Amino acid sequence: MADLTVNSRLTIPDQELNITTARSSGPGGQNVNKVNTKVTLKWSPEQCQRLDPHWRRRLIGRNRNRINREGELILQSDRYRNYGRNLADVRQKLVALLIETQSPPRKRKPTKPTRGSQRRRLKQKRQRSEKKQRRSTPSWDD
Repeated sequence: MADLTVNSRLTIPDQELNITTARSSGPGGQNVNKVNTKVTLKWSPEQCQRLDPHWRRRLIGRNRNRINREGELILQSDRYRNYGRNLADVRQKLVALLIETQSPPRKRKPTKPTRGSQRRRLKQKRQRSEKKQRRSTPSWDD
């Protein structure tokens, strides 16, 4: 199997990826009971020397629920009926996770509502208030 190329800055060597197979619970009819098509990929981001420390921290922080006690990121695929497509799918999932956490999230710039939006909001509040006032029963004290 070939190394996993994430982008121009990161390529994960094939030796770091631990791939196992099992019988799939997905579609396949009688073939499900005979062939190991489910693919499980285990990879340890802590052991990867090529991964930037900040990138590693973001990856581990966002995917804590997918990391076991040994520090391995675990991904599975049994979407397809054959091993090759499931293997490609699970490798693509890892690439997607890495690309998603590659750059830090953008800082939110606090903004103020525009004067027009404030006027519209207050106008709508007055209209709703007047509508509810008209619903009340008239007083007979006059």
